[in-house]
Amino acid sequence: MAPPRRNLLAKERFAFAFGSLKTQSYHDPISRTPGSHTIRTIAWNPTGQLIATGSADRTLRIWNPERAQVKYSTDLRGHTAGIEKVVFNPVRDAELASCSTDGTVRLWDVRSKTCVSRLDVGGEAFTLSWSADGNVMMVGRKDDTLIPISVESPSTPTILADAPVTTQSPKPNGGAPSTYKVLESHPQPIQTNATTFSHHISTPTAPDLQLFATTGDGTVKILSYPSFDVLHTLHAHTSACLSIALAPTGRYLAIGGSDALVSLWDTTDWICRRTVASNNGGAVRGVSWSFDGRFICGACDEVGCGGNGIEIFHAETGESVYTVPTGGGINSGIPTVAWHPSRYWLAYSTTADGPGGGGAGGLKIVGAAGGSL
Repeated sequence: MAPPRRNLLAKERFAFAFGSLKTQSYHDPISRTPGSHTIRTIAWNPTGQLIATGSADRTLRIWNPERAQVKYSTDLRGHTAGIEKVVFNPVRDAELASCSTDGTVRLWDVRSKTCVSRLDVGGEAFTLSWSADGNVMMVGRKDDTLIPISVESPSTPTILADAPVTTQSPKPNGGAPSTYKVLESHPQPIQTNATTFSHHISTPTAPDLQLFATTGDGTVKILSYPSFDVLHTLHAHTSACLSIALAPTGRYLAIGGSDALVSLWDTTDWICRRTVASNNGGAVRGVSWSFDGRFICGACDEVGCGGNGIEIFHAETGESVYTVPTGGGINSGIPTVAWHPSRYWLAYSTTADGPGGGGAGGLKIVGAAGGSL
């Protein structure tokens, strides 16, 4: 069962309540040398009972956040190059997708520890997003090409049996399998970075989805899917837009830029309501919302961005409400952050403390070691 949703925290109480939480560290024994095991991507499953990490050294691991020992985790093997992005199916809590610069997207059943599909996307894949209904994934390649993948799943979540690598994932008792199909690729005319879908669920009267894509010229393209027509262009930053996240409430779209700013856009009129900036500076390569859409923080993997902690902002006012002490040295960075889907827990990764630093980066979760939230 999913953890119960907690009482919402007021801005004035956030620092006291969140600051009382204890942080749990998760050590992967596969990591050997500083820097080689940098965790580039983190994803919670929809219930918040599992968290996936993907690393530069090809390690893909599923952790139980409440049992930090590695024996309670699952090592998923298959990628032959660094893992760039992991994301769970928003409607199937055991179905994980990962993409890599090895040119593949892999689908995993994390209960059976099985790769149920391996898809060749024709180039180095580095971004991945999933539509709200779980029916479409969008892959981004480093050559600025977007590739949709259709996902046809059984109507009810299932525990999948062991299976060979295939484009279908068998359902026990002879039921309908999940089917994954790589669709026509769509080269983009400009550097294209992260993507995310709107929360809209396709209906017969409103079948099209909206896809947001950050670009290298400081804009965000709002595309209609499946046509890929440009519906609107947000002139968001003075330099490249790198990361993007839609609030769980749908009220704001957060855009992280190489100018060290996070801009918050009102989705009703597409006006930028405010910008926030961490004292650490550096390009914002990840943004994440708390489950209630009230608080936001960013990630920066540049040298020096992690030493002063992770700054958390109140979305409605833009005020800095708390800084998570990360324990990193002056040269450390924070490659990725991810709020729990229903609790005020915050997962993040750290890089080693610069050249010759004292250890590999790893996963940490604020709240998992104890606290009342």
